[in-house]
Amino acid sequence: MTILANDGISKNGIDALEKAGMEVLTTTVAQEQLANFIIEKKVTALLVRSATKVRQDLIDACPNLKLIGRGGVGMDNIDVDYAKTKGIFVINTPAASSESVAELVFAHLFGGVRFLYDANRNMPLEGDCNFKELKKSYSKGTELRGKTLGIFGFGNIGQATARLAIGAGMNVVYCDPEIDKAAIELSFFDGQKVTFVLENTSKSELLKSADYISLHIPEQQNYILGKTEFSQMKKGVGIINTARGGVLDEVALVEALENGTVAFAGLDVYESEPKPEIKILMHSSISLSPHIGAATLEAQERIGLELAEQIIALLK
Repeated sequence: MTILANDGISKNGIDALEKAGMEVLTTTVAQEQLANFIIEKKVTALLVRSATKVRQDLIDACPNLKLIGRGGVGMDNIDVDYAKTKGIFVINTPAASSESVAELVFAHLFGGVRFLYDANRNMPLEGDCNFKELKKSYSKGTELRGKTLGIFGFGNIGQATARLAIGAGMNVVYCDPEIDKAAIELSFFDGQKVTFVLENTSKSELLKSADYISLHIPEQQNYILGKTEFSQMKKGVGIINTARGGVLDEVALVEALENGTVAFAGLDVYESEPKPEIKILMHSSISLSPHIGAATLEAQERIGLELAEQIIALLK
């Protein structure tokens, strides 16, 4: 049985699959050559992350495929329902990357409230000749402690983000039509645990109350944050998007940054990914990262092992 991990897989995942008697290929095959490669190598299971697309035409061209796996949460790059009608297993790893994405949210948040996104651009250029002026311009930072974080989407990643926020002394509100109440458990180094019970709030209430907003929702037909939503926010709010580029109206975001409604934004995903708009890339109030939410060694090891365990259970 041959597995193609077209976007890569961790060594522990490979080891687990090979131990179960499966061959694992980690060649990165171009999208247009993928069908021929799968047929030629008699690939049974195709594993992808976000780069490779598994659409109906590819599924139809590869009748030998028995499983499609997504190393991560969202599966908008896979025609899931169609694959299932063909009797193909479709799996993902919804919890494996939660902590890594949540930590990236806070990397952007901590950097945002202390202007690091801008300081890191200007210090190499002016740090040796304009130090005092730079120090003065970045001297009005704020603390996250005591502020309110609003979270859209309260699944695994949203709840992991809430745990970090509560640990940082923040108030948390969330909006998720499918989760009325959630128990957030914080575990500490000495074995102690504390549980906080949070209740769902409305979109309008979240927009009015949040000092910072973090998005953790799947791809949508319409923006979750657009011009109307920005008009309802507190002045000086911070926006973080580590979910999907299409859930946030980037034109409206730039306008909100320019008029002062939004103080800063942190973006890991983009509407026109993998070629983000130049206005986004060059904006002095946006903290940028190249879709690396799940890209930690720990997350990739969890993802690889979880994929391997599911594949072995379904195909052996």
